[in-house]
Amino acid sequence: MELNTNSIAFIGLCNEYCLAVENARETTLREFVASMLKLLPRLYIAASDLNVVRPIDEDDEPYLDSYLDEDYYESVRREIETVMGADDVYLEVFEEDMKYSDTPIGASISEGVCDIFQVLYNFITMVRDAPAETIDMALVAVKDEFDSYWSQKLCNLLRPLNHICHNAVDDDEDDY
Repeated sequence: MELNTNSIAFIGLCNEYCLAVENARETTLREFVASMLKLLPRLYIAASDLNVVRPIDEDDEPYLDSYLDEDYYESVRREIETVMGADDVYLEVFEEDMKYSDTPIGASISEGVCDIFQVLYNFITMVRDAPAETIDMALVAVKDEFDSYWSQKLCNLLRPLNHICHNAVDDDEDDY
C-alpha cells in the first residue's frame, strides 16, 4: 500500500515536533513557545485528517512499540521545564479529577509536551525504514492514541502557551 500525501505530511510534522522538543534546551522561552504554537495546531489538524484503515483481522490490534526510555523522557522534560521556568505550571480545567475536587489542579507544560513527544517519538522510530504494512499499522495506532489521549492534551497545552505568548510581562521581555 502506498502512503497518501496526508500520511507523508503527518510523518514529517511528527519528526519536526520531535526535533523541536529534543532541541528545546538550545532555545529561549520566546522561541520555544512560538515553536509549540506553530507545531501543535498543525499536528492537531494533520492527525485529525489522517484517513487510516483499521485492519480487518481483529487479532492484529495496532500498537506503537516503545522506544523512548524513561531516562530520556525525563531529561527532555527537565530541559523544557528549565526553558519554561515559572511559566511551566498552569491550572488545568479539563482534568477528569477536576469534577471531584474543590481545589485547582496544576499541570505542567513540560510534561504535556513530553507526553505527546513520547507518542510521536515512538511512532517516528517505528516507521523509520519500516515496510509499508508496519507504517500503516503505526498510523492506525497513532491515530487511535490521538483520538483517545493526546488530542485533549494538545488542546490543553495551547491555552497556557497562548497566554505566555500574548501576556508576557514587560519585565520578562528578555526571556520572552
